[in-house]
Amino acid sequence: MDLKYARALITGGTSALGEATAREFVAAGSKVTISDYSDERGTELASEIGAEFVKFDMTDEESTIDALENIAISMHGISVCVNCISRATGALVFGNDGPHDFDVFKKTVEFNLFGTFNVIRLVASVMAKNEPNEDGERGVIINTASVAGFEGQRGQSAYAASKAGISGMNLPLARDLGPLGIRVNSIAPGVFDTPVLKEIDEERRKLLSADVIFPKRLGDPAEFANLARLIAECSYINGETIRIDAGVRLRSTSPF
Repeated sequence: MDLKYARALITGGTSALGEATAREFVAAGSKVTISDYSDERGTELASEIGAEFVKFDMTDEESTIDALENIAISMHGISVCVNCISRATGALVFGNDGPHDFDVFKKTVEFNLFGTFNVIRLVASVMAKNEPNEDGERGVIINTASVAGFEGQRGQSAYAASKAGISGMNLPLARDLGPLGIRVNSIAPGVFDTPVLKEIDEERRKLLSADVIFPKRLGDPAEFANLARLIAECSYINGETIRIDAGVRLRSTSPF
């Protein structure tokens, strides 16, 4: 896909990974709309990089339908969707406070997995209306999984389950949407340098990257964005969950 003519929606566009991806696609010449829950930051970022901002609740069907209809009108369609929005929670399945809060588990899965699926199914209906390019491609959807979906750490049962679900539905989604000329892939980031991690001390930052093989550092959100761009541009990448983690395999416990 030629990103000079792409119309991209980035959900979670004000997060570290989402912002970097939005910037990357704008730089490539794409029309970009970012969405998130923060009106102030979303509007500010969109104005700064030359994008649009739309606020909607991914877990709510009507909110998502309305937003995607308006986005499609504004950008004359949607050909790329990168779902970066997610929520991390941590709790032992049973600990000093008793059993894991069931509502927390349900809300984590609802937000990360159900919300992502809701956008996928609805944005696919928008992409299906696109004119295919010379390869027969109408769109590409890129979701954010996590290495935690493969080797989740202690206390990550809810988050790991939600991210494993994203990886697990990846191939069936690609098979469902392939006949329409829509590709589906996922990116599974390792330990990335987000604003939360910038606030911790240097010793704990070193512990976080201790198991990274090479390069021995935290990931840069721009590297996630580079991979998202590659997936969008390379039409032969389909049905894949691609780890971007410098070879890290998470230990059972976190240094936090």
